[in-house]
Amino acid sequence: MQRQGSGGSAAICFRVAGGVLVLAHLALVGWLTLRPLDVMWVTAANLEPLAGIKADLALGPVQAARRIGEGLLLLAPLGILLPMAGGRLAVSPLASLARTVAAGALLSLGIELLQTGVPGQVVDVDSLLLNTAGVTLAHLAVVPAGRARLRRRRARRSPDAGSGKRPGGLRRDGAARGAMGSRTVGGAQTAKGSQGPTPTIPRVGIAP
Repeated sequence: MQRQGSGGSAAICFRVAGGVLVLAHLALVGWLTLRPLDVMWVTAANLEPLAGIKADLALGPVQAARRIGEGLLLLAPLGILLPMAGGRLAVSPLASLARTVAAGALLSLGIELLQTGVPGQVVDVDSLLLNTAGVTLAHLAVVPAGRARLRRRRARRSPDAGSGKRPGGLRRDGAARGAMGSRTVGGAQTAKGSQGPTPTIPRVGIAP
């Protein structure tokens, strides 16, 4: 019972930590993407998929790596933090991936919609694609291996918890009962042997 209680408290702490980190990351993302920018001019909104990525590649490898990397890394931690906040180990990898990617895509879509009313921010459909890809890659790289490792660790602890002291205790109890039984039987035999022969009552004659 102690192990189950400690495991439950550890799972709760794990979920709370994941939830706090998710909120902190979303606050940082909101500050980066939804703050007004004082710029001289802004580019037009990009609603054509992959057009922005092609434009970034045309700027050279350094600029392309920086811009594409920013899009991939913006929401990538959510691919790890969202399952962490869920706190579930026994879950289908495909279902977990689908839920996490869907949540990341919805958050990215919400950011793009909110950017329409923020001065200096430009709506870019490629940002949605890069954000979702970053969440997917982070989830695949960390979450399945991390869950498998935690399940193996729990499996190694479970047999110890189930067979740690009980078998030995049962053997010791059995041995103690056997010793007590032998002492009781021996004591009974000794007491019976010390009584000696059964005394007889002499026959009393009848008076005339």
